[in-house]
Amino acid sequence: MEKTRVQLGEGVYLTYLPAVKFKTNYLSAQFIAPLRRETAALNALLPPVLRRGTAALPDLARMEAHLDMLYGASVSASVRKMGEAQTFGFLGSIIDDACALDGKPLLEPLAALLGDLVCHPALEDGGLVPAYVEGERAIQIDAIRSVINEKRAYANKRLLEEMCDEEPFGLSHIGEEDTASAITPSILTSHYRRQLAKSPLELFYCGKGELPRVQDALAAAFADLPREDVAPIGPITRRPARSTPKIVTEALDVTQGKLGLGFRISVEDDAANMLLNAMFGGTSNAKLFMNVREKLSLCYYASSRLHRYKGLLTVASGIEFANVRTACEEILAQLEAMRTGDWESWELESAKSGYRNALLSAGDSARQMEDFYLGQLVAGQDDTPEGLLAKIEAVTPERIQAAAQSAVLDTVYFLKGKEEA
Repeated sequence: MEKTRVQLGEGVYLTYLPAVKFKTNYLSAQFIAPLRRETAALNALLPPVLRRGTAALPDLARMEAHLDMLYGASVSASVRKMGEAQTFGFLGSIIDDACALDGKPLLEPLAALLGDLVCHPALEDGGLVPAYVEGERAIQIDAIRSVINEKRAYANKRLLEEMCDEEPFGLSHIGEEDTASAITPSILTSHYRRQLAKSPLELFYCGKGELPRVQDALAAAFADLPREDVAPIGPITRRPARSTPKIVTEALDVTQGKLGLGFRISVEDDAANMLLNAMFGGTSNAKLFMNVREKLSLCYYASSRLHRYKGLLTVASGIEFANVRTACEEILAQLEAMRTGDWESWELESAKSGYRNALLSAGDSARQMEDFYLGQLVAGQDDTPEGLLAKIEAVTPERIQAAAQSAVLDTVYFLKGKEEA
């Protein structure tokens, strides 16, 4: 997949991904900041507040009317956690000029709108509009509170919080309720101006437009971006596992237990770690699904996830309360099988085939390509999907075993019912 990265200004870069197959142009503008407890809620609140209007289009009604005039273009707020960084900004999409009835250029108006959302937002008395801040803050607080209503997601969140209790990775991408509740319009305005000046800005384009045109459109759109001592993206830290696993038990009004295990992988071999996860619990052909769930019926669900850039492997399972010890032992037994190479050749081929399909089809989605390359930038890596696939294809069974042998249990989290002993 062809990729070009050019600098447009201080701490402002464009990643250009030509794709003639698409009938749309895709634009992304993402600020990158360290994930910190005191700023996570502020960063997460900025995009939806800014999305409410610009100086020229100061409310949603006029904003949506303008997008309708651009053949139904779309712009959405975006907030993500990537490694130990928080990315926040906007995603935009518009049809290609060739699809417009009058053939007028459409890339430039969408780029200009993204630039206005960032550099020229709707203001009131020199600050962000209080009604917009208060309305979006209420939505944000509701989102933070609502996590507990989906117990599977809540258990996954709590496992990472406990496992990374002294690390940024344990934080939520939308912040915590206490810090969100304390945000005022003046606080958010000051934070907005600080981030505008100091945070790296990564721009992405995917579509048929030629690079010079895209570069000119985005350079003009963000010409008014103030820059001052832009902070570079910091490295992602990796810590060794605890000498004794941390055990956390929590009781809520639930009828199904949630068991989570967190492992730290010390081998920095991304391709082998990815295959370890896929074979262990990342697919429907994995050991956790085939053995712990299907064969032994110990779990309603059992899967693993690799937090690739952080070197963490987490397991999520739904169980009967009485099965917690047995399920935990069997999950560990499946990891031991990975350590000793106790698997069939088809298991490895199935895992490689899954990544083959996923990475070769990444170019079919502009959104997936943007997410992939943004993650690469945050992690300080420079792979393409094809390059990463070549690394995965070259992984040997011995490297997967080495990755599994380096995985050490760090934290066990169990969510049980209130009336359980």
